[in-house]
This record gives sequence, C-alpha cells and structure tokens, in this order.
Amino acid sequence: MTATIKTQASWAKAIAQPAQEFPLTQLSVISGSVPEGLRGSLYRNGPARLERGGMHVGHWFDGDGAILAIHFADGQARATYRYVQTAGYLEEEKANRLIYGNYGMTPTGSWWQRFGKSSKNVANTSVLALPDRLLALWEGGLPHALDLETLETQGLENLEGLDNHLPYSAHPKRDPQTGETYNFGISYGKNATLHIYRSDRQGKLLQKNQVTLSGLPMIHDFVMAGEYLIFCVPPVRMNPFPVLLNLQSYSDSLQWKPQEGTEILVIDRHSLELVSRSNAEPWYQWHFGNGYSDRDGNVVFDFVRYDDFSTNQFLKEVASGTTQTEAKGVFTQVCLDPKTGVVLESLPLLDRSSEFPSISPLQVGQKSRYTYLSVRSPHASIGQELFDAIARYDYQTHQLTTADLGAHRYPMEPLFAPNPANPDRGWVLTVVFDGDRKCSEAWIFDSEYLDGEPIARLALPSIIPMGFHGTWRSQG
Repeated sequence: MTATIKTQASWAKAIAQPAQEFPLTQLSVISGSVPEGLRGSLYRNGPARLERGGMHVGHWFDGDGAILAIHFADGQARATYRYVQTAGYLEEEKANRLIYGNYGMTPTGSWWQRFGKSSKNVANTSVLALPDRLLALWEGGLPHALDLETLETQGLENLEGLDNHLPYSAHPKRDPQTGETYNFGISYGKNATLHIYRSDRQGKLLQKNQVTLSGLPMIHDFVMAGEYLIFCVPPVRMNPFPVLLNLQSYSDSLQWKPQEGTEILVIDRHSLELVSRSNAEPWYQWHFGNGYSDRDGNVVFDFVRYDDFSTNQFLKEVASGTTQTEAKGVFTQVCLDPKTGVVLESLPLLDRSSEFPSISPLQVGQKSRYTYLSVRSPHASIGQELFDAIARYDYQTHQLTTADLGAHRYPMEPLFAPNPANPDRGWVLTVVFDGDRKCSEAWIFDSEYLDGEPIARLALPSIIPMGFHGTWRSQG
C-alpha cells in the first residue's frame, strides 16, 4: 500500500524558518518605478518567529512580532525589518527556547514551573504611527514604542495614563479631522470589563470609560461610525480556571455559545458613555471595515462575518504550515438604530471569502466609496489556501475589482496611501510573498487601476512572513 503524503502549501515556505532582520537598505526596483508623489512610510506587523530551539508555538498568534518599515521619498524606497525587543523575546533569545505561554500555548516546563507565569507580550498584531514614535500593538497588554525610522525598541508605552495592567488593543481608530485616536482593551474578573480610550494626536490619553460585559467574551476589533463607536460582542466565552492555572491556553479555553447571540454596544464617542446595548443573531468577526451615520440617523458599518468560531482553528493550523479547516469570511454590511441598537438590515456584499478590510485613512468614520480587502481567488481552496489576491469593493457600482498577483503569490492586507495632490486617488500598497521564488516584494498599485499591472515591484532583502496589520504614515 502506498502511503499518502500530505504536502505543505506554497505559502508555508514563508514561515518555515524564523524571519531574518535587515538594516535600513535601499530597495532595488524589479519593475516599474516608485511614484514621485508617494512620500511617507508603510509599516507592517506580524508574527515572524514561530519556533525556537526546536520548539514550535501553538497558534499563529503566538509568534514574536517583527516590524517592516518602508520609507518612500523622491521616487526611491528604503526599508528595515526588526523584531520588537520585548522582555519575553530577549529572555527566550538568551535561553534559546520557548518559556512563556500565549494565546494558543501554555508556558513550557512542568506544572510547577508553569504555575503563576504570565503570558508574553508578543507585540505582533498591528502598529500605530504617532508623530514621534511607532507603537507595536498586541491586544493583551501595553504597546511597545519604537523609533519611526530605525525601528529601535524604546520600551513599553502607557500613553501617559494607562495602568500597567490595562491592555490596549491592536485596532485603534483615528479621527481624520481631529487626529484623536480611539481604542479599547478587555480586562477579566468575575465578568469582563470593556475599557474605552480617547487620546490626542500625540498619543496622550485624554479620556477613558468602562462598561461591564456579560461573562468573559473576546473582542478583537470595533468600528467608528459617525458620532458612535460600535462594539459587536460575539458569543465566544472563556473558561477562566484552566487558563489561570496554566493548564490550558487562552485559545483552547474559548467556547462557541451561539445561544448567547451577538451583543451590540453603541458608545457615544465624545462622552464615551453607553448609548444602547442589544442582542442580535450569533456570528463571529475578527475585523470591521468602515462605518458612518446615514441621513436618517442610523448607523451603517461593514465587517467580515463568520457563521461560527471555526476561523480560530484555521488560524491555529496556519502555524503548522498545513491547514484543512474551512472558515469562510463574508464581507457584510449592517444598518442599525443607534438609540436602540436594533439591527434594521444585514446584507452580504460579497460571495467570495475575504478578510482584512481597509479604507483611506482620510475617510475613517465617514461614508466612503471604496473598501480594499484580501480575497481568495475563485479556484483557491478555503480550507487550504491563504488569501492570494487583493481587491477593491465599490459601493456605488457594487463591483469588485481584483488584482491578480499570479500563482503561489500571497499578499498582506492592502493599504491605501492618499495622493496629496488628489486625496480621493492614491496608491494601494501590499507586501507579497512569492512561494515559487521564495522571496518577498513590496507592490504598488494605482488605486484606479487595481486590476492592471503594479506601478512598481520592489525586492525586499529577506522573506517577510505573512502578517496581520499595518498602517500608512504620510510625510509632513
């Protein structure tokens, strides 16, 4: 009998080895040219080390964070890639072994060695660019501050007001008019507490409030919509005792309880006070797109909807390089009455599996024409492939324009960089891993011609593993 050999997908080559840092380096152009008007910095974050000393992490979310910065000016680009030098990273680097637990793993060693040991802040999920520093974000703790140019780690950042035990999530929302940033964190006790924050354009904490939640849910993201902040609390609940005793990871303790439904919290973004809380049918979401208030005073917002929590199992499998769980995310729009929280309409916008919705940073919280997404091409297996294309959804025409990157190429979340001369138009930036050539590149598209050839392809000095989120920081 011939044994069946299960081969890893092409994308798995990007995470097969820990990523290699590189210093500030002038990038060579593979094709096209860098637009003269593209001036600023692209920052990307993601788990870059999933193994140490022959030991492997338990979930994709457990990898040590590393930041890619690409600085554009005068038709040229320079880049650097560095691990965030967290305390846990430095300790494990010295010991050459995994020590700490995290989202999908318990600490190593015997139970007595694990008892009372906290999780490692992996700083691996997203970034927030402030005028004088870059924050590497991880939703379980405080952010780490880095130098905007060199990415040198400067230490933990409390925004001049956060207690050390208060987490700061990886999905802040910045008001394009005021420059103020809104964010949140979840702390756990008998029930969970939602902490809501407002900071000035420098990052200093101005205001905070809190709302007690039912049970111990997980919230990953929220959306700014006009005068409101909207939180959708999916029916995922943590069983705390095995986690507290380090007998079970946080991820393994999470239970899908559809009978609880999805709770919707509407927050006034000026007072940070609760306006309404209501229940809707059960769904799960990692990420929101944009939101706004319509002419009737209702709130409209987008998110990627899953029917259940199987997406977590798929993401766990990513760390092994072989996936089989099907978890289709459907880009969905909801309209609700903010005063009551009642959902008036829920409408799927796409029938293709998608994730990582993003918009122009100049239109956060306002009605916008386009959303950019990572999508799977029609022939890609939902259970086995990562996203292999990027696309633009047009709310006026309801058309999806897709950039076909070619076989075995895997993009990261597409980000829009506005053109200062015409802010409604600009460039779409992504980092692409080529599984056939085993290399990474930065691709630049004209936002009006996403289905055309990229304006430029730039060679990166080392492989950048697929990551989660990034941001664009305009120069000046």
